[in-house]
Amino acid sequence: MGRATKAVLAYSGGVDTSVCIPYMKKEWGVEEVITLAADLGQGDELEPIREKALTSGASESLVANLQEEFIRDYAFPAIRANALYENRYPLSTALARPLIAKKLVEVAAEYGADAVAHGCTGKGNDQVRFDVAIAGLNPDITVLAPAREWGMSREETIAYGETFGIPSPVKKSSPYSIDRNLLGRSIEAGPLEDPWNEPIEEDVFLMTEAIANTPNEAEYVEIGFEEGYPVSVNGEALAPVKLIETLNAITGRHGFGRIDMIENRLVGIKSREIYEAPALLTLILAHRDLESLTLTKDVTHYKRGIEETYSQLVYNGLWFSPLKAALDAFIEETQKRVTGTVRVKLFKGNAHIVGRKSTNTLYTDELSTYGSDDKFDHKAAEGFIYVWGLPNRVWSQQLRG
Repeated sequence: MGRATKAVLAYSGGVDTSVCIPYMKKEWGVEEVITLAADLGQGDELEPIREKALTSGASESLVANLQEEFIRDYAFPAIRANALYENRYPLSTALARPLIAKKLVEVAAEYGADAVAHGCTGKGNDQVRFDVAIAGLNPDITVLAPAREWGMSREETIAYGETFGIPSPVKKSSPYSIDRNLLGRSIEAGPLEDPWNEPIEEDVFLMTEAIANTPNEAEYVEIGFEEGYPVSVNGEALAPVKLIETLNAITGRHGFGRIDMIENRLVGIKSREIYEAPALLTLILAHRDLESLTLTKDVTHYKRGIEETYSQLVYNGLWFSPLKAALDAFIEETQKRVTGTVRVKLFKGNAHIVGRKSTNTLYTDELSTYGSDDKFDHKAAEGFIYVWGLPNRVWSQQLRG
């Protein structure tokens, strides 16, 4: 790891990132630390966080409202890709990392910093996502990761910070490790580290209601798409952030959007993860269904493999990579006709697609019907079946001969 004189630190206001400031200055000789707190809709009061960075020794403390960019340039492309890591996790946390990395590199260039820094440990995915994304944007800048190298326990980290005037947590900390943004929440650690333990405490969840508290009547929501992008809810055109906020409220009220899974981390560790992502999961569900109406069979089937690769790339920190750029071009081409409306029925933790329509529909009444309006040439089927099954027929004859 190279040393630096001026660093831009991704800052959350927690113990680790606060201690990173004096640690880099005292132990590594970094002369100046600029902090960057990213507002991704996590609901935190960012002014106290900004001030805490200054009292912890930062020369400047920046707050960047990245909500619009986060949804427009990261979440919506992932929805168009139907991105679900291991077919379950909609990448709500992973999608934020390349954006933060991009902003770190931009601020470093603006302030003439020769390094960027983060507070990730050596066990998680985020260290890889930050390091690889930063390298993809500026391979010449130094990346500092103090928490990955200092070897201090939680208690030792708190004690180290106190020597520099960084207060220890004033209340009993939650046993859970939680990350939140506009797209959802990820919850891990504590009792959840035992895969057998059910998350029975409802304070684990915030965005989704317990089934017992959900409405006793179903609710229908109509989601409009234009070229694969979500654009409206119940006929009302909404800007990206407002659309996510609206759907989070509607679908979360019905208890939809919880995930409990054993996840394969990039570093090879299996991790028990709880996620809440009500709007994001609903949008992927609706978007995939609209594609079934507007894409041809071969494109639909081929795109499923692309989606799996896309999800792995994002999860593994390769947002800024040549393969990701190539997949983006494929997805862009497929989305030109994915315009229409999907109707979703929400009830007791479930979201079911119950209707879809599009001016670009490939569903043809005259071919699909079994009624008197049927225009399909049934006599053509015999010749088609003969040609289609010919290789199997030849194989069978040879096998029996």
